[in-house]
Amino acid sequence: AQLAEGHAATAHAVMPDTTSRSWSRRIAVDVVGFIDVLGVIGGAVVPALIYGTQGGVAVDMFRVVQLALLVSLFAYLCLRHFGQYETNLLHALPVMPLRIAAALSLAFLAAFGIGIPFMPGNPNFWMWYAVWAASSLTWILAARMIAQRVLARMSRAGLFEARVAVYGSGRIAERLSEYLANPDLSVRFAGAFDDRVTTDRHERAAQPPIGTLEDLITLGRSGRVDQIIIALPAAADHRTADIARRLAQLPVSLHVCTHLASDLIDEIPAHGVSRLGPIGLIDVKTKPLSDWGHHLKSVEDIVIGTIALVCLAPLMALIAVAVKLESPGPVLFKQRRHGLNRRVIEVLKFRSMHVTENGAEVRQATHNDPRVTRLGRILRATSLDELPQLINVLRGEMSLVGPRPHALVHDDHYGEMLEGYANRHQVKPGMTGWAQVNGFRGPTETPDKMQSRVDHDLHYIDNWSLWLDLRILAMTVFVGLRHKNAL
Repeated sequence: AQLAEGHAATAHAVMPDTTSRSWSRRIAVDVVGFIDVLGVIGGAVVPALIYGTQGGVAVDMFRVVQLALLVSLFAYLCLRHFGQYETNLLHALPVMPLRIAAALSLAFLAAFGIGIPFMPGNPNFWMWYAVWAASSLTWILAARMIAQRVLARMSRAGLFEARVAVYGSGRIAERLSEYLANPDLSVRFAGAFDDRVTTDRHERAAQPPIGTLEDLITLGRSGRVDQIIIALPAAADHRTADIARRLAQLPVSLHVCTHLASDLIDEIPAHGVSRLGPIGLIDVKTKPLSDWGHHLKSVEDIVIGTIALVCLAPLMALIAVAVKLESPGPVLFKQRRHGLNRRVIEVLKFRSMHVTENGAEVRQATHNDPRVTRLGRILRATSLDELPQLINVLRGEMSLVGPRPHALVHDDHYGEMLEGYANRHQVKPGMTGWAQVNGFRGPTETPDKMQSRVDHDLHYIDNWSLWLDLRILAMTVFVGLRHKNAL
């Protein structure tokens, strides 16, 4: 008991109350690649423009742009193949002139034959090619030297630090913890956690656990960790699987630092393999909406949400007046529901019932439910009662597409009944979702119906793409507004 209390106090002391997001290494490297591509394109277009405007040479700019785009693509692929965009080298981005020159040479040779047939015997063509190659190489080398200093400074400032926590206290966990504590890794070690540790072992450990599994879950839900590594011995396969299932509900990347059979965790169809420096890892799951995904979805919500709110404002005003005139009570119904990481949010809806249940007992609507008003039946059948949730979207509490939020009491009920239910909270809840457009909406009288809804929600989280979101939105407008299960 004293050891557990010590764990809790230590965990509270070393875990600062900050939810600042670390910058994505992949995005930083992609920006460097984009600058390289611009250098190749600019190296072709600028000399061509000078030849055409100052030298009096007839230049086919359409052909120049075609060649520039082709060579820039080849150059990017060659540089990538030569390891010039490795995210684990961000703190010391390599500037290798020979490799960069070789990549550009291969790119120019690959596209060289395309340009020759269009400019036979033209000496200006050969001069332009030479200037293009030289200016592109100079641009990339200069940009790399600047990027090396800027990214190194940003790395030292901790902007790219991946916040990593370890679960386990044995030999594997201790060696891993010692490695993660190295300041040269650009990794912010959040500490080791374990539930099964004696006082003697705790005192002997080089990196003693600072908390329990529940402390680690709290840390993950607060947004203060990006990766969790389970480091348990091979003999603890079953325990590793149980821990992985508990941690899978968190919006973090989850890894196992041991050799596991591919069927250890039934919920995950296949494992990926990655590395953290020299340490080999088996990827149980990746962080949802990582790198560009988080930013793309935010832009999608703001842009489409704003357009939808402006266009639908007159309709929403008419519905508000109709609700107020039909029955006494507020126009909007606010219900407390769980958002990202189970944070409690107030979801807005047009009131469609005579009652506003928002307490410890919330009954789901049923067919011919006497609590539903006449106007409410129309609103619920067409999903127009959900329109005020556009305000939740623009507040950043919800997304246009995602798992539909349920009442708090229903979350607690099904969270205990259905394994994997809590994993829905890895992303923001949505106004519509993959489950809804596939017919899984309305009352869930049996656990099987809710399980089908959960399965579709988890499929959406694991397979998110901007195209999938746009597809769901289109299906919602053209198919999902009226469904037999809508009440």
